[in-house]
Amino acid sequence: MIQIRAIPAFQDNYIWLLSENSSQQCLVVDPGDAVVVEQSLEAWGLELSGILVTHHHWDHTNGIEALTKNRNIPVYGPDNEAITSITHPLRDSDTFTVLNTHFQILKTPGHTLDHIVFFSIPDQGDPFMFCGDTLFSAGCGRLFEGTAEQMQSSFDKLRSLPENTRIYCTHEYTLANLAFAKAVEPENHSIDNYLNRVTQLRQQHRPSLPSTIKLELTINPFMRTDQNSVITAVKEHAPDTTLSSEAEVFGALRQWKDRFQ
Repeated sequence: MIQIRAIPAFQDNYIWLLSENSSQQCLVVDPGDAVVVEQSLEAWGLELSGILVTHHHWDHTNGIEALTKNRNIPVYGPDNEAITSITHPLRDSDTFTVLNTHFQILKTPGHTLDHIVFFSIPDQGDPFMFCGDTLFSAGCGRLFEGTAEQMQSSFDKLRSLPENTRIYCTHEYTLANLAFAKAVEPENHSIDNYLNRVTQLRQQHRPSLPSTIKLELTINPFMRTDQNSVITAVKEHAPDTTLSSEAEVFGALRQWKDRFQ
C-alpha cells in the first residue's frame, strides 16, 4: 500500500514523500530543500531510493545535489540539460516503474517549457499524480515560459484523467486561489463549500491537499474554461478581449489572476 506524506518547505512549498508500508524505501518529489528531507527521513525511519522532478525551477531542484551526494539513486525528470542531476530524462508518454509504482509521464508545458506530470494508477486505491506547478487546487501556475495555448492543451490532458485522481501539487495556494475563483463565479456554491473546508484545514495547520480531478472540475476556473459562467465573467472583466477559443479564455483568465488582489 502506497502512502504519500507532505514535507513543508520554504514559505508554502510541499515536497511530497511516497513510501510503501511494506518497506523503508521512499521517493521524494521536487526536493527544493535537502535539509527538511533528511530530517523527515530520519524522523520516519525511511531510506531514500529515488527522486522525481517536475521542472527546473530552483525551489523544486536545489536539494537534489545534496540528497544524491552520498547516495547512488535515480533522479527522474524532464529531458532538460539545465537540470544536471537528472539520471533518467523523460518525455511525453514515457513510462517507468520505481518503488513498485508504475508512472506515466504527461508533458505539460505552460508554467515552464520543460514541465512534466507524474501520473500513476496503483494496484490498490485511487490514481494519483504529482503535478508540480502546472495545476494548483482552484488555480494554475503562472505562464513564465509557455503560452496560454500550451497551458490549455496541458489542462485538456489533465481534465481527461479519471475523476478520482488525487492531485499533489507543490504549493499551498488554495485559499488565495479560491478567493479568485469566487470572484469569477460568485454563484458557484461548490466554491463556498470547499472554501469552508480548506479554511478549517488551514486553521489546524493541515495541508489543503490532495485535491481531485472531480473537485477541480467544479471549483477551478482554469479547469472550467468551457463553462458559460466563466466565459461570461471573463467577458465582463475584459470586454475588449477576443474569446474565440478556450485558450483565449484561459489566457484572459490568467491575466486577470495575475493582477487580482
